[in-house]
Amino acid sequence: MVGRFVTRHIAVFTEAEMDDLEAVLAYQDPDLTDWLTGRLPIPDSHATPMLMRMAAECAEPGAGMAST
Repeated sequence: MVGRFVTRHIAVFTEAEMDDLEAVLAYQDPDLTDWLTGRLPIPDSHATPMLMRMAAECAEPGAGMAST
């Protein structure tokens, strides 16, 4: 899920967005997976615009699925 998000958007990320992305990628994988799949809500202390954007995109039908 994260890889597809990054692939789709990395070419247009600003330097600040790249910093935000790096911060998101520093979270523990199990936490990030739970938040992006909606298994657990994103804690307010971690609800950055980048993480919220990723979560919204991951919630779309077919997110994280390989294209055929």
